[in-house]
Amino acid sequence: MQPSVPWTLWTLLIALSRMLVTVGGGYTDSNVLHIGGIFPIGGQAGWQGGQACMPAARLALEDVNARKDLLPGYVLKLHSNDSECEPGLGASVMYNLLYNEPTKLMLLAGCSTVCTTVAEAAKMWNLVVLCYGASSPALSDRNRFPTLFRTHPSATVHNPTRIKLMKKFGWSRVAILQQAEEVFISTVEDLEARCSEAAIEIVTRQSFLSDPSDAVRNLRRQDARVIVGLFYVVAARRVLCELYKQNLYGKSYTWFFIGWYEDNWFEVNLDKENIDCTVEQMRAAAEGHLTTEALMWNQDEDEKTISGMTSLDFRKKLNDALREEGYDIDKNRYPEGYQEAPLAYDAVWSVALAFNKTMDRLTQIGKSLKDFNYNNKDVADNIYSAINSTQFLGVSGIVAFSSQGDRIALTQIEQVINGSYVVLGYYDTQADNLTWRNKEVWIGGKVPQDRTIIKRALRKVSLLLFICMCTISTVGIVIATALIIFNIWNKHRRVIQSSHPVCNTIMLFGIIVCLASVFLMGLDGRFVFPERFPSVCQSRAWLLTLGFTLSFGAMFSKVWRVHRLSTRAKTDPKVKMVDVLFQKKVQPWKLYSMVSGLLVIDLFIMIPWQVIDPLQRRVELFPLEDPLEESDDSKIRPELEHCESHHNNVWLSVIFAYKGLVLLFGLFLAYETRSLKIKQINDSQYVALTIYNVVIMCLITVPVTMVISSQQDASFAFVSVAITFCCFLCMALIFLPKVIAVLSKASDKAESKYNHEERPSKEDEEKYQKLLSDNEDLQRLIAQKEEKIKKLRDRIQEREREAGVTSANPPGVAALTQGKDTLIVADFITDAGTSDSACGGCVSLYTRSSRCSQSDAEFSDSYL
Repeated sequence: MQPSVPWTLWTLLIALSRMLVTVGGGYTDSNVLHIGGIFPIGGQAGWQGGQACMPAARLALEDVNARKDLLPGYVLKLHSNDSECEPGLGASVMYNLLYNEPTKLMLLAGCSTVCTTVAEAAKMWNLVVLCYGASSPALSDRNRFPTLFRTHPSATVHNPTRIKLMKKFGWSRVAILQQAEEVFISTVEDLEARCSEAAIEIVTRQSFLSDPSDAVRNLRRQDARVIVGLFYVVAARRVLCELYKQNLYGKSYTWFFIGWYEDNWFEVNLDKENIDCTVEQMRAAAEGHLTTEALMWNQDEDEKTISGMTSLDFRKKLNDALREEGYDIDKNRYPEGYQEAPLAYDAVWSVALAFNKTMDRLTQIGKSLKDFNYNNKDVADNIYSAINSTQFLGVSGIVAFSSQGDRIALTQIEQVINGSYVVLGYYDTQADNLTWRNKEVWIGGKVPQDRTIIKRALRKVSLLLFICMCTISTVGIVIATALIIFNIWNKHRRVIQSSHPVCNTIMLFGIIVCLASVFLMGLDGRFVFPERFPSVCQSRAWLLTLGFTLSFGAMFSKVWRVHRLSTRAKTDPKVKMVDVLFQKKVQPWKLYSMVSGLLVIDLFIMIPWQVIDPLQRRVELFPLEDPLEESDDSKIRPELEHCESHHNNVWLSVIFAYKGLVLLFGLFLAYETRSLKIKQINDSQYVALTIYNVVIMCLITVPVTMVISSQQDASFAFVSVAITFCCFLCMALIFLPKVIAVLSKASDKAESKYNHEERPSKEDEEKYQKLLSDNEDLQRLIAQKEEKIKKLRDRIQEREREAGVTSANPPGVAALTQGKDTLIVADFITDAGTSDSACGGCVSLYTRSSRCSQSDAEFSDSYL
């Protein structure tokens, strides 16, 4: 909007008339009230609000000096300079103002850091300082700043509003990102105290000097979702760009920014400040953030203020002044400090009203404002008292000061919706009254959470896999039970007797226990409460340990007995293999004692383990995962239950060492007896083969299971398959031949064929012993006959020599033939006194077993 011609002419006329009055003698220097002004305008950091506040202060001077009823006979004159929001430069400007004529009655200042320096020093000159743009809570300290007032509310006025909003939206966990400036440090201290009272957790507090990159990254690491940002607008642009890069914006995040930035602050000066983000990116990052700010514009745009203008009239007048200074207001390119311009305007009016009131008081005691000097504390006290009691309706609203010199004001809450600020409501700190318009819009359609909601998801064994393995185990248990019944029912049969049925029953019972452990291994949080899980863990360990010992121990005892028998025959030369093979039946207790010994060792390990350091439920946590639904603003924390004790590795090492030695020894025994067939244990070869497979499966299963323990399905499947495979293999190798033999209803002869190296019956053993005795008698008789034959040969040879001829055979002897394997005896066989039945028995036994001695064989062949 272009300024109207009448208003411009009126402004020029006022200025011209004042110049003429001053020059012409109507107003001399004695009629001018001088005040100093320190405005941050041209700096590169901090708040450069003087760009808009200085034009607003000039407008206020014109309006104040145009009022005939205000400061009669006097005019206000402002002497100012730029502080660039630098404390050192601000102090320099102040000293220049004070040490150069004329005497200044009061100082105006902006920017918290500069106000801190100026207000702390001004008391030495008895000067009242009025800050139009300083929000630092530190400035509320009356002991440190006894002459300070400010039209800008303290930054702590935002904190009750922030707490109110946090409670309204259910946020109890926030983070703070601040610039390392005193104004923000003191604000954060106040915020922390209020959060502590409201039971709101501050998860982290990050600060930075100029580069916020590391601080923003730390917010991400701390899982900050609701973040209060406290920094000047230049730093705010850097923060906004960085949070875009770190993806800390959108539906999952809520940012609180300071509300005294210009409305388009996130779109301007990007190139000038080397912001590495585009306008579109800045808009995306700024969308949805909240601001809290004390009201700086009177919300009733039709209400006239002390200047005779409404807030809307002032906005138009200010915009005209800014256009004249070259700002492109029509394209929403506002200078910094535009939001605070009403505060600067009302600050000048506060000075004028205070001087006006002071003049009345001083007149009563015969003094005037012109009597003020930097050593005159009386006039300074009157000025202080007057401004402390000042109250009026300005373009920024009701202007009044607290006992700490702070502005009392409502707080306005805004949100960026579609790139523009929308007023959501107001909060009256004094009355604790929140006026809410319900205009908030959240990205994603719901209020963001104050933290990543972590949903704990217990990883469970696949139900289908569990059912399949349980079904297989159930089938195995049924088969093992049927084999136990079969074993007991047919224990009188030779094929069962020779295999030690009681030992086989122990083995089958161990197989049932091992198969039952499969059910417990698949039990997890789907079926068992956490408090019951330790019982399941201990049951697993006991069942698997005892089941393995019963099943493998029975096989181990058999192969151990075979090895002992074969070793005895090899090491003792007096004991022949045939004697070992035909010795009396193996005593059962020798087999059972081996299994009992292994069980005792298990008990010595398991009982102390469960008493001293029992197995407990330990939960393994996995990295967070995204939910299946994109709209779900949460993370999934997978968990997996394990059975572990405090010294789990020690106990497992003991168990594995003990079981490993038994497995390796069993493997050695199986290899040593791989080709032996013992009649007293007719399934020794099948037992050895079973041990091979069990050892191999254990050597594979244990290390692989430890590697894949974090994969519940793979681990359960691998262990379950290994257990069921070993159990089914044992039953198939050891019992299937017996079942086939029994079900085929074979005769004893058929059983002999199945077990063709069977042990002879008692009758055969007695006959064998008798034949051995007869064999010794025959050998003795044969020796006697051989002596007679020798004598006969000698006599024949003598007769042949005497007669000179050779006769074929002597009388009484049919034939005599000697060879390696045969001996034929003819006429004198009857004289030996040997019965035909005895020789026939030896021949029969030799024909069946081929185990007669060499002399028995020679005699039997001769007899045949």
